[in-house]
Amino acid sequence: MIRWVVVVFLALILINGIAPWLRKLGLGRLPGDFHFKLFGRDWFIPLASTLVLSGLMSLIARYI
Repeated sequence: MIRWVVVVFLALILINGIAPWLRKLGLGRLPGDFHFKLFGRDWFIPLASTLVLSGLMSLIARYI
């Protein structure tokens, strides 16, 4: 159980570290990514970016 917590924590740190680099490549600004303001807060729902990253990770996992 603790191993999964550590893995998720490290993955979140890694994703947070490469997020600015991914934005320069265009992820987070794809046509299916939603950004809106509701109740005085900015909300961001990255549907298209999630699908692209999921497909990319699936291809990487298949060929490793």
